[in-house]
Parts: sequence; structure tokens; C-alpha cells
Amino acid sequence: MIDLNSKKRLVAFFVFVGFCSLCLGQSSVPWSKFEWLMGEWIGEGAGQPGQGNGSFTFNLDLDKKILVRKSHTRFPKTENKQEIKHDDLMVISLDYSGNPSTAIYFDSEGHTISYAVFCSENAIVFTSSKTMNAPVFRLTYTLLDNGLINTKFEMSPDGEKFNTYIEGKSKRIR
Repeated sequence: MIDLNSKKRLVAFFVFVGFCSLCLGQSSVPWSKFEWLMGEWIGEGAGQPGQGNGSFTFNLDLDKKILVRKSHTRFPKTENKQEIKHDDLMVISLDYSGNPSTAIYFDSEGHTISYAVFCSENAIVFTSSKTMNAPVFRLTYTLLDNGLINTKFEMSPDGEKFNTYIEGKSKRIR
């Protein structure tokens, strides 16, 4: 016969094992739609700033609770323009249900943008909210058939008709 203390320990043990299983089972699931985007990428693109090249990374951090994107882009000096260097950081976080739903972006030009996140099988779209006296921004990563990624950054004065500011293709290097 099991005494009362042994029953309490047994119940506590099963509660603990259940809790650990639940936590471990959910640790990578929220980021599954981002797996194809994780790693280090290099690419080239063109747009209003001109022809440029750069690199970016997507890596999990804080015990897989956030996804961090770091980016560096360089537009070489031309006859009409000075060299432009652009660095940015974006942190994608989970909502209370454990799904990636928001992101906050900072760059070396002093911009801060809050994004809503939408994921599909082969695209991840970050869209800012309508804000007074500011355009709506949309950043889209699309997985292409050949393993490349297309990155497109767009702006819209009304949140409906978007104009491409810059677009380029990248390949994974790690």
C-alpha cells in the first residue's frame, strides 16, 4: 500500500513530467514556418538607392523565444551618389498563444518600425500598421524553387497600393 507522502510525490512527478513534455514539445514548433529562412544569407538587389549587395541572418535567441534578424547592406558610390551603408536589427516575438505574430525593427538611419507577421508555406510577410504621417511598410521573404530567397521591401501611402523600394535575391551560405 502506498502512503500519502508517496502519493503526493508520485502526483508531483507526473505533473512535472507532463509540464516538461509540454514545454519541450512546443519549443521549436512556433518557428517551424521560419526554418527555411534561418541561417546566413548573401545577396544582391536593386531599387531606389541603386544596385547593392548585402547579407542577413535569422537566428533563434533567448532560449528560442525570439528570432533575431540582422542585416547589412551596401550601395557602392556612383557618379551621382555617395556610398550608402545600412545596418538593421529586427526581433520577432511570440504572442500569448505561442505563435510568431509581431516584430520590431531598428536601423542605422534611426527608423523604428513595428510589424505584424504573416507566415505561409513559402513566404513570410512583415506589414506595419497605418500610422499618421508615415507610410505603411511591407517586407516580404519568398522561398524560390531553386533554394534562393527573394526579398522585397515596399512602401504604401495608404496601405493598399504598395510600391517596391528595393528587391533582391539571396542564397544561403550557412
